[in-house]
Amino acid sequence: MTEQQAASQDVVMTRIGQAIMLLHGGDREEARNRFGELWAQIGEDGDALHRCTLAHYMADTQDDPVDELAWDLRALTAAEGLSDERVSEHRDALAVRAFYPSLHLNLAADYMKLRRPSRAWIHLDRARDASAVLAEDGVDDGYGGGVRAAIGRLERRLREL
Repeated sequence: MTEQQAASQDVVMTRIGQAIMLLHGGDREEARNRFGELWAQIGEDGDALHRCTLAHYMADTQDDPVDELAWDLRALTAAEGLSDERVSEHRDALAVRAFYPSLHLNLAADYMKLRRPSRAWIHLDRARDASAVLAEDGVDDGYGGGVRAAIGRLERRLREL
């Protein structure tokens, strides 16, 4: 990869990060608008890390659970096209397999919202299985603990259905 390509990709991740800050700051509409603009630039065939990251967060800006599911499925599809090498090029890199617990957890939550408990259980089980990697990769910090706690909360909610 040339320096120019690396700098260009960093700009995209920076812009995604700026939209994430808007989302976390409570401005879902502006975050959704910026993610939409970026998605139009990146495209369906763009860099898998960009697509995975953007789609993962774009899902959180959706009002309709069907749209949220569609974006979470895009994030999972993009993750399946990632390599550890590509992820390691980013300064906040985790192993690709560390993405899967959160991606499957989000899909489980989507399916629960859509009253499709059998699909929710499938993805909850995948999230739980994939979460073992978080401790192995040294991601047993707040992120790993938070993901495992969220898996437990969603499991309790699914059992109540």
